[in-house]
Amino acid sequence: MAVEYKATQLLTEKPRHYCPGCGHGIIHRLVAEAIEELDVHGDVVGISPVGCSVFANNYFNFDMVNALHGRAPAVGTGIKRAKPDSLVFTYQGDGDLASIGAAEVVHAAMRGEKISTVFVNNAIYGMTGGQMAPTTLVGQKTTTSPNGRDEDWCGSPIRICEMLSTLEGTYYVERVALDTPGHINQAKKAIKKAFQYQMEGKGYCLVEVLSTCPTNWSMSPVESMDWLKENMIPYYPLGVFKDKGAE
Repeated sequence: MAVEYKATQLLTEKPRHYCPGCGHGIIHRLVAEAIEELDVHGDVVGISPVGCSVFANNYFNFDMVNALHGRAPAVGTGIKRAKPDSLVFTYQGDGDLASIGAAEVVHAAMRGEKISTVFVNNAIYGMTGGQMAPTTLVGQKTTTSPNGRDEDWCGSPIRICEMLSTLEGTYYVERVALDTPGHINQAKKAIKKAFQYQMEGKGYCLVEVLSTCPTNWSMSPVESMDWLKENMIPYYPLGVFKDKGAE
């Protein structure tokens, strides 16, 4: 019998702690498969954040470091400068990256640090109880915006890809999603391209992944996929925002 799919050896068999329908498990697999296909898994360091993926070190079969909340780009910078031949990536959520870590990621990108970031955007704070995030959509209900995000009071959701793509130090920026098999395949290609550019010594790379949080969205996994497609993608359009390698 032909083998249609073989699990990557870069993920452990430890049961994941994520909620049903959460996108982190899919993204973990895409990251691991991309690294395995690039054949650089012998010298990889991932930096996990404070957030739902804080225990990512339990799931990857390579070196992982836990950073203080929002400081993953600074930790990644230090590791990459000390080990310039290593593949170094940060794995961050919208609270870790777009809120407390906004300054860190902006300055890492501005300096053109040769690291990669996988940015998971589910438009809410997942680990701490479903509070409003910098990426929460206008009108979206959370525990701290029970009537929906008010644009006059809270401002507009931040678009990280659009912002970081304006900085000279960024080399590659793309936004992808997990709502369809086709989009998942594109997400893997984007992550692999970011890692490839890094190993070629290019500048800062970021892939934003639109994901779901059924628990804090108070939806079923199927409903959350539909909500992502109907609400998140129109505000956070998919595509490549910067790719110096294609210029």
